[in-house]
Amino acid sequence: MAQEYDLVVLGGGTGGYVAAIRAAQLGLKTAIVEKEKLGGTCLHKGCIPSKALLRSAEVYATMKRSEEFGIDKSQLSLNFPRVQERKTQIVEQLHKGVQFLMKKGKIDVYEGIGRILGPSIFSPLPGTISVEMRNGTENEMLIPKNIIIATGSRPNTLNFQIDGQYVLTSDEALSMEELPKSILIVGGGVIGVEWASMLADFDVEVTILEYEDRILRTEDTDISKEMRQLLEKKGINIHTGAKVLPDSIEIDEGVTINAEINGEIQSFSGEKLLITVGRQANIEGFGLANTAVEIDRGVIKTNSYYQTKESHIYAIGDVIGGMQLAHVASHEGILAVEHIAGNNPQPLQYSLISTCIYSNPEASKVGLTEEEAKSQGYKVKTGKFPFRSIGKALVFGESDGFVKMVVDAETNDLLGVHMIGPHVTELISEAGLARVLDATPWEISQNIHPHPSLSEAIGEAALAVDGNALHG
Repeated sequence: MAQEYDLVVLGGGTGGYVAAIRAAQLGLKTAIVEKEKLGGTCLHKGCIPSKALLRSAEVYATMKRSEEFGIDKSQLSLNFPRVQERKTQIVEQLHKGVQFLMKKGKIDVYEGIGRILGPSIFSPLPGTISVEMRNGTENEMLIPKNIIIATGSRPNTLNFQIDGQYVLTSDEALSMEELPKSILIVGGGVIGVEWASMLADFDVEVTILEYEDRILRTEDTDISKEMRQLLEKKGINIHTGAKVLPDSIEIDEGVTINAEINGEIQSFSGEKLLITVGRQANIEGFGLANTAVEIDRGVIKTNSYYQTKESHIYAIGDVIGGMQLAHVASHEGILAVEHIAGNNPQPLQYSLISTCIYSNPEASKVGLTEEEAKSQGYKVKTGKFPFRSIGKALVFGESDGFVKMVVDAETNDLLGVHMIGPHVTELISEAGLARVLDATPWEISQNIHPHPSLSEAIGEAALAVDGNALHG
């Protein structure tokens, strides 16, 4: 018997399950169809497990220098199976939490593959969903008034054959039972830098091969330069302008591959090869061809309320491209649901969304880089303040990095904030709020930051915009 719903969400990742929770709060009868596990990529193959490993790597790296803090490190050793066990425990705890939230919201969860059907006896519009149940029982038929597609993304493979042993994406790397002695990482974006930092802190010999002229190409140039310097300080080998040649790969108890750099072919070897060259949207296998939904450059095309060309079908998260971040997908889902409910939400302002890199050191940003601001015609002034002048950073033993503000010289509006250093993925929220409130550097400087605290660097950077930093 077909089940009727106000909303069916295809995909139970962060965007999908948050959208379902908001729909239930608004009184919509809601269901989720998930082919694997609730929580999706972020919980099981991305954000949470990778950050759990990064935290272990950070602790290990700190303990290796514990004598700086007056602590004997003579018995220090790394138990990598225990590191993986801790990661799994965290993921399982959060998975149970998501399952509880579904029960609390009275949200029906169908474990299987959902496919959108064309017009049928059930509905004159495309949108009836046939669910091939994972437990092998008869297909379930769902008749929703509205659909949200939240099917996420998967790693790009750059035409490499992923064997899971020698050639990996982040999906396979998260399940490594042993650490390699060396690894080649193709891609110096956010994912590549996080993995490089983590593995280097675990004493793996790391080489990054990046196609662009610098790592972290989407970050402010000053952040990119500082990150490269600090990663190289860890012993990471970084090669930019490197065009990797997939056809040159050789596997024999390790991986050897060639890359063209400055017109010359160079050979690189490691025990494993990790491909971190972005992600591609999951747009196949769930019946889009039965609808009028448009695909543009590999992602689903939507309006600012996440409606597709089929007005009752919405799409959010990685499957529509954009920032491809869990917190972005969640808020897209909330907005889509509120539009379905007729609440007239305001479209998201993506320039106000903070982004983070969880490497060691961390990096974060909100708003425009200096280069972007200038390219958009702004007359720019900047303020920068180093963590080495902050007492709490010295106490922490982590004084590399800085806070940088990009400001419109004519209006004094804050255009962007960029940070690299200790715990900046937490500090960035203050800058994000300043952007939401359209604060000026002077207004930020009037927020009296506690002493000693890392946040003092934000106040000092605000003062530095007009040359008035007190401690630098």
